[in-house]
Amino acid sequence: MSQIGKTIRSFPKVFWVSNTMELFERWAWYGFYMAFALYLEESTDTGALGFSAEQKGTIMGVGTGILYLLPVITGAIADRIGYKKILILSFTMYVSGYWMLMTFENYFPIYLSYIYLAVAGALFKPIISAMISKTTNKTNASIGFGIFYMMINIGGWIGPFIAGAIYKTSWDLVFYMSMITISINYIFVFFFFKEPGRDGDEAQESIWKVIGQSLKNIWVTLIDFKYLLFLIIMVAFWTAFNQLYYTFPIFVNDWVDTTSLYNAIHSFIPGLAKAIGTAEGTITAVTIGSFDAFFIIFFQILISGIVMKYKPLNAMMSGIFILAIGVGMMFLFQNSIFVMIGLLVFSIGEMSSSPKFTEYVGSIAPADKKALYMGTSFLPIAAAHVLAGKLSGTPYDNAAGKLTLLKGEVAKRGLDIPEVTKTFTKNDYWDRAMELTGMSNSELTNFLWTNYNPSKVWMVYSGIAIGAVVALFLYDKFILKSKS
Repeated sequence: MSQIGKTIRSFPKVFWVSNTMELFERWAWYGFYMAFALYLEESTDTGALGFSAEQKGTIMGVGTGILYLLPVITGAIADRIGYKKILILSFTMYVSGYWMLMTFENYFPIYLSYIYLAVAGALFKPIISAMISKTTNKTNASIGFGIFYMMINIGGWIGPFIAGAIYKTSWDLVFYMSMITISINYIFVFFFFKEPGRDGDEAQESIWKVIGQSLKNIWVTLIDFKYLLFLIIMVAFWTAFNQLYYTFPIFVNDWVDTTSLYNAIHSFIPGLAKAIGTAEGTITAVTIGSFDAFFIIFFQILISGIVMKYKPLNAMMSGIFILAIGVGMMFLFQNSIFVMIGLLVFSIGEMSSSPKFTEYVGSIAPADKKALYMGTSFLPIAAAHVLAGKLSGTPYDNAAGKLTLLKGEVAKRGLDIPEVTKTFTKNDYWDRAMELTGMSNSELTNFLWTNYNPSKVWMVYSGIAIGAVVALFLYDKFILKSKS
């Protein structure tokens, strides 16, 4: 313990400043992002936008793909211009981006606003990672990056946890929370952040030369066929993983009765149930989703200790298979207790595989190209967000979209219900269907669940993850020609 304490004390002040900014940035980002799919799709009379699943998938997929694609370039620009200037620009774009998403109501302005917000994230993302790298060394890097990962997940839990408690009152509160939280970082960047030293040549290069070199660096890594094939396989893993944000909140909100989970928590800790639940005795989909980060905070060290003795690829295959089971459970049941168990299994799979992905990239990269390989490791994540967005659009809507399935039943029965418009909302359509069928809300939901089987989407998401496992196994045996 004394050695750990000594290591912690060895970090400079700017290390802690950088980690604190990461915590608040993740708090702001995930606070809105876990709820974003609901905000885009929910009925307009709730204060949401009422977009289609396809529109939601396009906005989230393309925008978040850009967020993960640009850091290869924005990191190099930050090295040229200076970290503090780029951080100030990023925070300003964040605040204005959250405000635009809160204010605009039509599809195209929202689409552009989210891309704008994604650029803000792409400016921030590589700087803090670089600061952790610059403020650690061989003796304390392991603990340093462990603290960094912990900060990410603390922010990733607090933000959605709060958002889940307030968005039913007003969607604006979610965006105000994100704006206020990210604005706290102005204090740290102006008064406590110390600019790292830069190489003289690096500081004098033109921005266009820096961007050109960054693009050239990407090409240098991608002509490594084995590495390129690995990245392509990992697109499948991240596509399945990203359904936690793209479809899970929608699925839980539409199909899962969360009163059983609320009652289970209330029977053990009544105060906790009241704190995280709604006045109706339920728990929101956003609050449930926040527990992915909560599980990571408490179990990551334990899981890392278990998988550390395995080869990165073997650990990744096992972890992705576990994640496939978890994602299947998350979409298979109406019972919220089973859904929460599925989320825990999903988190264990994530903890087993995601860190090993980074470790594997670092282990196969040539000694003089480690930074290049680590930078391009974001490319499959970017591609997966685009694919996850597509998958969460029309394919999901046709298989499990509650309103789409209801419209099919209405047409089958020949009922006369107007199409959804700005004045006749999604909720109005549902209420009219209840009136004409003589069913209550729960009865109509259960009827659609039984007769249209929306839970079948679990096979798609789990199948994609298992496909990644099979592809990694074949990659290991026939491309790497592993004997073990």
